[in-house]
Amino acid sequence: MNLRGYRVRDEPEINFIPLIDVLLVILIFLMVTTTYQRIRELQITLPEANAEKSEMKPTEINVGVDAQGNYVVNKQVFRFSTVDDFSALLQAAAKDSKDPVVIINADASASHQSVIRVMEAARLANMSRITFATRIPGS
Repeated sequence: MNLRGYRVRDEPEINFIPLIDVLLVILIFLMVTTTYQRIRELQITLPEANAEKSEMKPTEINVGVDAQGNYVVNKQVFRFSTVDDFSALLQAAAKDSKDPVVIINADASASHQSVIRVMEAARLANMSRITFATRIPGS
């Protein structure tokens, strides 16, 4: 005797889409609220020292390059002839200071070669600290 009848039995169905949605929301929440600071990972007590702050600022040598290829070194106009001459001019502008900073103020339309000449002259003058001046857009 068949007591169950002829009913078709539905197979249970597991829907993973809501589970994935919940896990993604939790993951996004954790990513947004977590801070990534390495300072908090290590508890460090820094050593103490009684030293005075250095009042010496490095000597700055401002070099300007315009679009026409004219150079200005510390407000002195210079027409480029050779890298060696420009290197001597940079050394004279340094005035026996130790490790001066060469600040290159190049026009946006200046040729790449003009800037490379300044960098090469600084290298020949043993000036390794070179930086470029820029402006903030809109100012």
